[in-house]
Amino acid sequence: MDVPEPRVDWRSKGFFVPDGERTASDYAKERPSLFGGGFTWPVLALRREAVLANIATMAAYAERHGLLFAPHAKTTMAPGLIAAQFDAGAWGMTVATPSQALVLRRLGVGRILIANEVLDPVALRWLATQEDIYFQVDSPAGVAAAAAVPEGRLRVFVELGHAGGRTGVRTLEDLEAVARAAQVAPRLELAGVTAYEGQLTTQPEVDDFLDQVVAGVRRLKAAGIEFSLVSAGGSAWFDRVVARLAALPRDLRLILRSGASVTHDDGFYRSRTPFRRVPAEGPLTAALEIWAQVLSTPEPGLAIAGMGKRDAPFDEGLPVPMEVRRHGTTLEVAASVTKLNDHHTYLAADGLAPGDLIRFGISHPCTAFDKWRHIPVVDEDRRVVDVLQTFF
Repeated sequence: MDVPEPRVDWRSKGFFVPDGERTASDYAKERPSLFGGGFTWPVLALRREAVLANIATMAAYAERHGLLFAPHAKTTMAPGLIAAQFDAGAWGMTVATPSQALVLRRLGVGRILIANEVLDPVALRWLATQEDIYFQVDSPAGVAAAAAVPEGRLRVFVELGHAGGRTGVRTLEDLEAVARAAQVAPRLELAGVTAYEGQLTTQPEVDDFLDQVVAGVRRLKAAGIEFSLVSAGGSAWFDRVVARLAALPRDLRLILRSGASVTHDDGFYRSRTPFRRVPAEGPLTAALEIWAQVLSTPEPGLAIAGMGKRDAPFDEGLPVPMEVRRHGTTLEVAASVTKLNDHHTYLAADGLAPGDLIRFGISHPCTAFDKWRHIPVVDEDRRVVDVLQTFF
């Protein structure tokens, strides 16, 4: 991958660089403390050992189960983490939009899956000029839009969805109809079948849906429709994907797309990770933390921290206070977040004081990275050893 070295300056939130600029190499050489004066609050930090362990865990999981791994890069859009996942053996990367595919292609990523239907003729004309970029179709309109591209070649997956879900055809009859249309359309190559089970909430629902995927694949094969890949797997049910899609025909390869696993979290995925069901296969460790300062304790039982919706995810659970630091000493203080404004966090707590630093765990990494242009990478002593750059 062609990964540009991050350069930090006055535009980099959380860093304090009033003049000039600093490179990731500068930080790696000097290894400054996160608390040494070169940073200001709030700041999102990435724990190096935790993220490398998570990447290794998922790579080993995929290899152990004979899976191709194409984690969802929309989670981080961070070249450093994408490169680390390829170094660990990733087969490709998944994105949500053609714009994200363009970013990854310019970074040198070879194999890319767009986990959506693409209807924009501008994007389709570009995709037709690219090798090893795939996208989804779930309607005759999607096939027709792709087939209207005047030249080049497009590689597609036909998508099966479920009632109340996001995209994807809802019946096996429609799955076959769209697959047949893609198979015969000019300049289209049918690569496989794809599905997303992550919006389902119970294991029986997930298993039933994945059994439908297997039935749909078998139906297409029986109809003489040729393809070689099947893709599925969010970050909450990938163990069930492995279990239920083991029934796929042996000539097919299964691509797992779980992306939030790269950093995990202390909220949404901590309670939903498949490694709670299959602990011998894991674990994953929360690798992201936000340090924020208490700005005010205006009334008993209430503290206000200088962190808000501009800094922390809040769509799948609020940040979780994990540690309080006062004058370099860790304190035991019970606190919980009750709400967030744009730049303020309300905490129910006694014993906090203005100036205290709080380490927050986050919930849902997919809406954490997009709020930060540069992220310090820290060791277990909170010394900065690298800088991660995001491309949102």
